[in-house]
Amino acid sequence: MNPVRIVVADDQEVVRAGFAALLGTQPDLTVVGTAADGGEAVAACARLRPDVVLMDVRMPVRDGIEATRELTAGPHPPRVLMLTTFDLDEHVYDALVAGASGFLVKDVTAERLFDAVRVIAGGEALLAPGVTRRLIGEFARLRTRP
Repeated sequence: MNPVRIVVADDQEVVRAGFAALLGTQPDLTVVGTAADGGEAVAACARLRPDVVLMDVRMPVRDGIEATRELTAGPHPPRVLMLTTFDLDEHVYDALVAGASGFLVKDVTAERLFDAVRVIAGGEALLAPGVTRRLIGEFARLRTRP
């Protein structure tokens, strides 16, 4: 089986390099490129055709939501796993509407990150546990009662 090809997009160099190095420790995951903003992420994906993009929400030039929207509208879209420092509902909703397959907060453990990339690459969706709880609560609140 071929390794999962990944692009890491984050405006903070140390975070970008850290995630890339961490993912590179796994034999079934390969980081094929990195990007410092959403525009670079879109260009890298067009060139490198990754399976998964780790996408920061907040970046200069073009943010992760806008880049995700553009990537998922393309002919062979990668799966997008959004990462953020801020666990804000507006980011979660915007990311999901833009076509992201998953959403994690950057304080995730290494093992959880590896698992998330594998789940997303396999065609499934994944949300951080706190996000899932809030989405279920919102769904229950909005559901009309008989």
